[in-house]
Amino acid sequence: MTTTAVTDQRVADRPKGFTFSEYATCLSGIVWREGLRFLHQRERFVSALVRPLVWLFIFAAGFRQVLGISIIPPYETYILYEVYIAPGLMAMIQLFNGMQSSLSMVYDREMGNMRTLLVSPLPRGYLLFCKLLAGTAVSLLQVYAFLLIAWFWDITPPPMGYLTVLPALVLSGLMLGALGMLISSGIKQLENFAGVMNFVIFPMFFASSALYPLWRVQEGSPWLYYVCQANPFTHAVELIRFALYGKINWISLAVVAGCTAVFMIGAILAYDPSRGLARRGPAGGET
Repeated sequence: MTTTAVTDQRVADRPKGFTFSEYATCLSGIVWREGLRFLHQRERFVSALVRPLVWLFIFAAGFRQVLGISIIPPYETYILYEVYIAPGLMAMIQLFNGMQSSLSMVYDREMGNMRTLLVSPLPRGYLLFCKLLAGTAVSLLQVYAFLLIAWFWDITPPPMGYLTVLPALVLSGLMLGALGMLISSGIKQLENFAGVMNFVIFPMFFASSALYPLWRVQEGSPWLYYVCQANPFTHAVELIRFALYGKINWISLAVVAGCTAVFMIGAILAYDPSRGLARRGPAGGET
């Protein structure tokens, strides 16, 4: 038997598809790369904590006497304003991290690094999901660092809350990361992304229950109340809030899970060069 025949036979005998170890190697490689990028960008970690800490230490001190919080679920007694906004600030960390992760995808596309990732024989949807998981893992580190600092500010949820909130943080991180990934698919140039980030981040954050309960919004503006109810970020905040106290908000869970699926499917389709927003350029690369 000739060498060519032996080679053809080996190729024919090779199982189709990819093994679990190949998928795991891809996942670990992307997570490791994102982790190294995060470690080398220390200012990104600092800035991720400065924003919520400014709200916690400065704005909350000024609003404490103005915005009294009544007894609302999941709380069983009156709480300080700082305690109320803590879940919203946790979600804000994940929102900014999701946008920064998508910013890195725009940068990689401009530099040509995105081509290296997307030409892999593994399914493109799996590659993007690995990228999404890596960004979510980074956001979890930032959120728990914030909780550690908040603990010294007497924001102390039940001890089990630090564990029960983890699934909610993972799901909300996936949703916000998938949203950022979907947005990044339509951004052609890096300098255009800053304006898009501001257009998405600030309306989502302020038109939510992150800083004030929705019953107060309804008293002041009924139409804004319905906007806040339709905002996926509101449900991410409430999912985290309830999970932090060992409870489940089933409506928020359904909304966040559904939006995660929609945003992720949209991102996968958008990054498909044959039909998505990320078209192939003249050289055959992503544009």
